[in-house]
Amino acid sequence: MMSLLDALADAPEATSLKQLAGATELHPSTAHRILAAMCNARFVERQDAGTYRLGIRLLELGAIVKSRINLREVALPFMQELHESIGEAINLGARHDDEIVYLERTSSGRSLVRVVYLVGGRAPLHLTSLGKLFLAADNPQKIRDYAKRTGLPGKTPHSLTTLAALEKELDKVRRHDIAYDDEEAEIGLKCLAAPIRDDEGNIVAALSVSAPADRHDPEWVAKIKQTADAVSHALGYLGPKK
Repeated sequence: MMSLLDALADAPEATSLKQLAGATELHPSTAHRILAAMCNARFVERQDAGTYRLGIRLLELGAIVKSRINLREVALPFMQELHESIGEAINLGARHDDEIVYLERTSSGRSLVRVVYLVGGRAPLHLTSLGKLFLAADNPQKIRDYAKRTGLPGKTPHSLTTLAALEKELDKVRRHDIAYDDEEAEIGLKCLAAPIRDDEGNIVAALSVSAPADRHDPEWVAKIKQTADAVSHALGYLGPKK
């Protein structure tokens, strides 16, 4: 049954019994018997031409699974693994209106820099590496609207407080699919973040690593991307559409 489901998922259109039997190496009579049971359960639909395609029941079950996914629970094991690898604080955040909300954090336990944003805390999008990923996904008009609504307040001399500076930074974020906070929320603290996408490719959250500026390592870029991608895949994201 699973091999037939996989074969139907791989087929771009409704598929014949002969093709399915060949793809799964099942005897045609065996494939036919299993497909009949799957049709009765609405996992598969049989077309008038004697071909088969995936059924609506799978969509219904998929919607149930999606509604029950807890982003924090999915991400936490991956966050802990990354934390153990690099020994620094890992943050999970999601957008709420014009702010990032911190959903989870693994503490490094060795930072002398004061942590500005704890779990449940909020921060303006443009001041954080997490928030910049969400802004970069917006169109130019929405970014201008954000700048007008918020006034782009700063917290340090490094904060991006003009629309031109923000747009230039967001262009780099789009090109590299990675975002940075270069002491923009707190002097001495740097962050870098990678996006987490859902099954439709939308950014639903992001992961960041935050550490004192003198401890930052360029190798973290690949590691944070790999971890964020792993969480995305766990949420059903299969990669960019071709």
